[in-house]
Formats: sequence, C-alpha cells, structure tokens
Amino acid sequence: MKGKTLLATAAMLVAITAAWAQPKTRVDVMQSPDGATATGTAKLTATITKIDAPRRTVSLKSGDGKITDLVVGPDVRNFEQLKVGDTVTIEYREALTMSLKKGSGALAMHEREISERAAPGAKPGGTVGREVTVTADVVAFDTDARSVTLKGPNGRIVVLLVGDPTRLNGIQKGDRVEAVYTEAVAVSVQPVAGK
Repeated sequence: MKGKTLLATAAMLVAITAAWAQPKTRVDVMQSPDGATATGTAKLTATITKIDAPRRTVSLKSGDGKITDLVVGPDVRNFEQLKVGDTVTIEYREALTMSLKKGSGALAMHEREISERAAPGAKPGGTVGREVTVTADVVAFDTDARSVTLKGPNGRIVVLLVGDPTRLNGIQKGDRVEAVYTEAVAVSVQPVAGK
C-alpha cells in the first residue's frame, strides 16, 4: 500500500511538471560492449508562495509565474519544516538499459519499488520510482531501422530502438534478451535564501 501511495505521489508530481512551462530536459545515451542505456531527465524549480497547514497544501510558483497547488500527503515527513520562499526542485528521470545477450531463462517481468524519504527533522524530500526488468523473446529485428521487436510475458509486444546496428550482430529471431527500465521522481527543498 505504501508503494502505491508513493507512486501516486510521483505521478502527481510528474503531472505538475508537465502543466508548468518547459522544464529543463536532457537525454543522455551511454554505450558499452554489452548494451546501451538511454536516460531522459526533466527538472523544474519552483518557489513556495503559500502554505495551508491544516489542509497540507502548498502553492508553488514556477519561473514563468504559473502557480500550482499541491496537496502533500501524510506519508511525507517534516511538512512543518516548509516555509514560504523555500525552493522546491522536482526531477523526473527515466532510463532504459537494453542488453541483447542470448539467454535461456523463462519469460519474466520483475518490478521493484525505489524509494527514499527525508530524514526526520530535515526538509521534506526524497525519491520514489520503480525498476522493471523484462526477459523477452526477439520476434523481429530491422537493421535499417535499428530496432528490435520483443515479445514478453503475457504476449506483450514492444519495439525498441537499438541505436548502434552492430548490437544486432548475432541476434536472431527467437533469441532471448533482457531490458531494464527505471523511472523515478526526486523532490528536494532548499531553505529560503539568507535563513
């Protein structure tokens, strides 16, 4: 239940990030002999302009002046540490790591929660997210499009871009591969300047 609450909080924060003006975004690709990892990050900074303690609501103002109200659930520690003028940074991160190694294990999908909360007495903040590992079969590949089509548990089909076509060398229809996907939202609060 706690994990669902944390992920719901993360989803709400991502929705707020999307509603505001363009956050700072970055995409990085790291290649290794075994595979490739693509990471996308969106970062937004806002200032607390109002706090309604009884309702556990804070008003956040983005750099372009948009104000959004955010309900801070009871699972967030140290709400009483928030002050008007504090800076809130929201960072959303996704990463896909794909290894096209032949394997013989069963088709599988495993998910684990990633979470870290602020220490008691510190400013509210933390990270919530999930990591999904999938073992799937190659059902098609296209060296011209630099993509591979995978079929995982429950018959789910996914097309992934490989980037470097040499990663498809030695891969054939029917081979088993592994992909790891992570997503996380990190929130940090900095005190009012000069306090």
